[in-house]
Amino acid sequence: MTDAPSCDRISQRIAALRQTLPASVKLIAVTKQVPPAAMREAYAAGVRDFGESRVQEAEAKQAELTDLKDVTWHLIGHLQANKAQKALQLFQWIHSVDSLKLAQRLDRLAASLAQKPNVCLQVKLLPDPTKYGWSAAELIADLPELNQCQSLNIRGLMTIAPLGLTDDELLNLFKQTAQLAATIQNRHWNHIQMHELSMGMSADYPLAVQAGATMIRVGRSLFGDRPL
Repeated sequence: MTDAPSCDRISQRIAALRQTLPASVKLIAVTKQVPPAAMREAYAAGVRDFGESRVQEAEAKQAELTDLKDVTWHLIGHLQANKAQKALQLFQWIHSVDSLKLAQRLDRLAASLAQKPNVCLQVKLLPDPTKYGWSAAELIADLPELNQCQSLNIRGLMTIAPLGLTDDELLNLFKQTAQLAATIQNRHWNHIQMHELSMGMSADYPLAVQAGATMIRVGRSLFGDRPL
């Protein structure tokens, strides 16, 4: 893990970012490759939502941060099927449910664990070989089966924008994601809600907020650059 900026700088960055956000938008501090000490500084500055990309890394950090009782943990990275049960044990939110097969596996495991995790369905509305997720047409086709996943609390959509888009292209992508969520919500499914839009990162979150994001996932703007 890389060295984190000083605690004063972290708190200042958090305060400055919060000033740009409507009260309705939740800040998720992305803490991949961020040491627990820096996470404690973010916590001291008021952050209560941490986003991790890897199950194993999150498990190690949670073991060091057990005294932070009111933290909500969000899985924002791709989830391999063989780590699904551990993810359910560690995270209150899973943003990266990117296929019907994964959703159904999580549903079965959640039922066996007597849990009902909050999840977002990850969509990929533009071609991007580096990202996972449903296309709009694929997701619409899978909704009847997703509606049978009664042990999942399906709350909304998540998207990650491809690299290299202009601001206009980014804004259009985020607006398309919001429109897809509205279309799904208007169908009045029994077990699918579309009240949350997890979209926007350090480089593009203002555009995501403009398009209706309710949760943004920000790491570099708070903690500086980290190794991949």
